[in-house]
Amino acid sequence: MSKQQSIQDMERLIEDVHKNAVAHGWRDKPPSFPEILALCHSELSEALEEYRNGNPPLYGTCAGGSKSCEHYYNCDRHEPEGCKPEGAAVELADCILRIFDYCAYAQIDIMGILQAKHEYNKHRPYKHGGKTI
Repeated sequence: MSKQQSIQDMERLIEDVHKNAVAHGWRDKPPSFPEILALCHSELSEALEEYRNGNPPLYGTCAGGSKSCEHYYNCDRHEPEGCKPEGAAVELADCILRIFDYCAYAQIDIMGILQAKHEYNKHRPYKHGGKTI
């Protein structure tokens, strides 16, 4: 797969994420930027709680609440009977999905910005900024 094809696939995913948010009523009222930041922060806090609770990065909960479910990627059943992906990795994904949704809503070319920032970072000095973390 070419780099251009990968970018186009990501752009389609971003648009699909936004369409799904619209279809599920999350864009009936335009989101404010502070609201989006707060929602992203809440997803990151949920990731921290999953980690603190000692849960694996990815697990599933099927009907009955079992953490031993192994078909969380492509469950053939639908909620509430289906498998819900859980874990810190899922909360990180939720944060990314919220960012993608907002970028599509606000017509921000996040893929172009990601590429530009990554290229810029490649040329920064070792541990630039002098901070410890």
